[in-house]
Amino acid sequence: MKRILINATQPEELRVALVDGQFLYDLDIEFCTKEQKKSNIYRAKIVRIEPSLEAAFVDFGAERHGFLPLKEIANEYLLNNCNCNYNIRNLLKEGQEIIVQVDKEERSNKGAALTTYISLAGRFLVLMPNNHRSVGISRRITGYDRFRLKEAINKLFIPNNMGIIVRTAGIARSSKDLQCDLNYLIQIWEAITEEANKRYAPFLIYRESNVIIRGMRDYLRQDIGEVIIDSEDIYNDALNFIKQVMPNYQKKIKLYKDEIPLFTRFKIESQIATAYQREVKLPSGGSIFIDTTEALVSIDINSARATRGYDIEETALQTNLEAADEIGRQLRFRDIGGLLVIDFIDMSLTKNQREVENRLRESLKLDRARLQLGRISRFGLLEMSRQRIRPSLRETSGIVCPRCNGQGTIRDVSSLSLSILRLIEEESMKNKSYKIRAVLPVEVATYLLNEKRNLIVNLELRQDVKIIIIPEPEMDTPHFAVERLREDQLYGEKYSKNLEKNNYIENKFIIRTEKAAVVNKLPSVNSSNNFFSRIWNKILLFLLPKTKNNI
Repeated sequence: MKRILINATQPEELRVALVDGQFLYDLDIEFCTKEQKKSNIYRAKIVRIEPSLEAAFVDFGAERHGFLPLKEIANEYLLNNCNCNYNIRNLLKEGQEIIVQVDKEERSNKGAALTTYISLAGRFLVLMPNNHRSVGISRRITGYDRFRLKEAINKLFIPNNMGIIVRTAGIARSSKDLQCDLNYLIQIWEAITEEANKRYAPFLIYRESNVIIRGMRDYLRQDIGEVIIDSEDIYNDALNFIKQVMPNYQKKIKLYKDEIPLFTRFKIESQIATAYQREVKLPSGGSIFIDTTEALVSIDINSARATRGYDIEETALQTNLEAADEIGRQLRFRDIGGLLVIDFIDMSLTKNQREVENRLRESLKLDRARLQLGRISRFGLLEMSRQRIRPSLRETSGIVCPRCNGQGTIRDVSSLSLSILRLIEEESMKNKSYKIRAVLPVEVATYLLNEKRNLIVNLELRQDVKIIIIPEPEMDTPHFAVERLREDQLYGEKYSKNLEKNNYIENKFIIRTEKAAVVNKLPSVNSSNNFFSRIWNKILLFLLPKTKNNI
């Protein structure tokens, strides 16, 4: 039986899981500690117009101004009687107030992407109140169902200045059901326009439903046997929503009261945990690795211990088929959007490549996001794109690693130690340097004091400075601090180099390589002359006045 499981015992995190028996096939998590603005509607004000970008920057109440392209501005907001060859400065004016909807959430250093073409999602329809008489049907609805819905749409009363799209949930719905949903959405829009005129921008007008209401609105269909909720307050809210919008499904809403946690009862916690892992195991013993970069998401398939096939081609095919099923599931779990590149295990037969492509398309049929799939190239790579519906699970629940700064690796002890030693030498050569103080992780300080002590002593003599190495147990590689004190500043507090973060792979054991028996030979010199010249150079070093290079 298919079920919708709603876990709301922790107020900071609401989870909606779709299961078939004990198999988790979709997941939606909302973190209440992080506000999501996607689909929210605001009264906003244009603060800057950029002709070079053909866009305007809009203050809608967030920390960063939103980005509003010209193509996303409805005609009703453009200045009248304007014959200016589409120069955005002549179409809009700074300080102008408009109603906008968040199309894309803020990401890294980019503000939210906005649009003035509002869309309100209902149970069966999506209302577009300022998209004049645009009527459409979901692309997933085909054949006779599409033909029947066109007839039902013709019976609807749609205001002249509005448009609608029939959602997948509208299949087999009568024109009466569609009209009721349309009337409900029109009432919401009328309330939005009424409230928008009561205050000056910027302010929030309408907030998109939370994950509980959204989950039942989008997922609750006839094939769902029951909806189980483990919080009484959320249960009451959900029941009230169902009574108003979907009264026929009221009997499917149930309150879970068992002491065993709901998700533990259905054995899906371990399946949810895979959404936070880089490596996901496959049934045959293979695995997939999911890595996110700025440009794209890469997915690599590894056969590992997979031995199901009778030859290498069959093993590659079976592992790739399992990976295709799991990739479709993980994309839904993680809400991954943007460009994806999948590196399948090489297969020599074209028919096997087509079979893997078809399996991937099949696994993506349950996905509500828009998808574009390519074909497996001669390098074994498949390119695809997925609509970014909301911030990914990685963005909402994760933070950048404070140790590696998100790079995944950090420099090893010897490499970091040598770079710090070079920095100390550079600082010591600066004019009027008196003391160099280096606060270092214990392993780095140990390496310098044990392996490079002679170099440090020679550096002190050569530059006439004091070098102090301070091990700091609370400091981890690759962090360090180097402080230079001048002759007239015995107790300076400012660091010439602040805490620096570098790439690092921890290696507590310093590998000593064996010396080669034959090395590059230098031109031979007279040994006696060489001995006396070294003595003479040391005498000159103590007799000559100390000098420093100005830097």
